[in-house]
Amino acid sequence: MIMPMTIRAIKKSEPGRVKAAFIRICAIILALIASSLFILLLDLNPADVYMKMVQGAFGTAYRTRETIVKAIPLVIASLGIGIAFRMQFWNIGGEGQIAMGAFAASFFALYMSDLPRPVLLFLMVLAGMIAGGLWALIPAFFKAQWGTNENIVTLMMNYIGLKWVTYLQYGPWRDPKSLGFPKIANFTDNAILPKLFGVHIGWVFALLLVVVVYIFMNHTKKGYEIAVIGESINTARYAGVNIKKTILIAIMLSGGLCGLVGMIQASAVNNTLSVEITGGVGYTAIITAWLASLSAPVILLVSVLFAALLEGGSYIQTVFGIPQAAAEILQGLILFFVLGSEFFVRYKFILVKKHQMADRHKITVGEEVH
Repeated sequence: MIMPMTIRAIKKSEPGRVKAAFIRICAIILALIASSLFILLLDLNPADVYMKMVQGAFGTAYRTRETIVKAIPLVIASLGIGIAFRMQFWNIGGEGQIAMGAFAASFFALYMSDLPRPVLLFLMVLAGMIAGGLWALIPAFFKAQWGTNENIVTLMMNYIGLKWVTYLQYGPWRDPKSLGFPKIANFTDNAILPKLFGVHIGWVFALLLVVVVYIFMNHTKKGYEIAVIGESINTARYAGVNIKKTILIAIMLSGGLCGLVGMIQASAVNNTLSVEITGGVGYTAIITAWLASLSAPVILLVSVLFAALLEGGSYIQTVFGIPQAAAEILQGLILFFVLGSEFFVRYKFILVKKHQMADRHKITVGEEVH
C-alpha cells in the first residue's frame, strides 16, 4: 500500500557559505535562461541584449557616473533599512522618511539660501537626518509602547509624507514664477552638493556610512544589543538590555539615514523638492538590504549591481527600440530568481507521510494541553 505523502518546507539549521553561494549562482543562471527565452520572443539575440545592458551601465564614463548616481541613494537607504531589519523591526516607511528628510532640507535651501555654502549644506544634512529620524520614531514609539504592527504604521506614514510634499508643491511652496505649473523653485548654488570626480559627493557619504554602519553593528555594544533584540526580546531582556531605548535609538538611526537620502536627492539630483523625490528608493532598498543579508559591505555591492540593472534596462530600450514594459519584465525576471534563491538558502523541502504529520500534530496538541 502506498502511503500518501506531502511536501513540507523546513528551515535549515545553518546554511554553509559555499552551498549558499552555489544556490545563488544557480539562480542567476536560471534567471539568464528565463530572460533569454523572453528576449527570443522579442526576436532579439540574448547575448547582444546582455552585452548592451552592461555597456549601458558601464560602457562610458558618463554611463558609469549615472549608475553611481542611482546607486548612492540605494546604498544609504539600504543601510538604514538594514539596521531596522536586524532588530526584526520591519521598516517599510523608507519612502516617507526620504520625503520628510527632503522636505526639512528644502526648507533651509529655500528660506536660508543666503547662508555660506558649507553652513547651509551642513544644516540641510542635519535637518534631513533629524526629520527622517523623527518620522521613523513615531511608529517605533508605538511599537515599543503598545506593540503595534510596524508594517502597517510605517507603510501608512509613507502616504502622509508624500501627500505633505504634494501639498507644498501645489500650494504654499509653489514657485510664483512657474506660470501656474505646480513646481517648487530650484535651489540656489549654495544649496547644491558639490561634485568630486564628476559625481556629487553623496558617494563619499555612502562609502563612509558603509564603514561606520559595519563597525557600529559588529563592533559596538549598541549594535550587539540591536542584534540580540532581533534574535529574541526575552534574551535581550534577560541580558539587561533596555528594550524600548534600544528600539527608539535604532529606528531613529534607520530613519535618519533615509532622511539623508532625501536631502541628497533634493540637493544634488533634483535641485528642488518634488513629489517624485523618492523615486521608489525606499521600497527598492528593502530588496537590496534583504539580498545583502543586512551586511553593510554586501549592501554596497548589491546596490551598485541593482543600479546597473536599472541603468542597463533603460539603455536597451533606446538601442533595441523595445518598450519600457519589456525592459521591466527582464529586470523583474532577474529579481524574481535572485530573490527566490534566498528561500532555498534558508529552507529545504522534505517529503512527509500524512500519518506522521497527524501524529506530530497530536503530540503538539497534547503538549499544549498538558
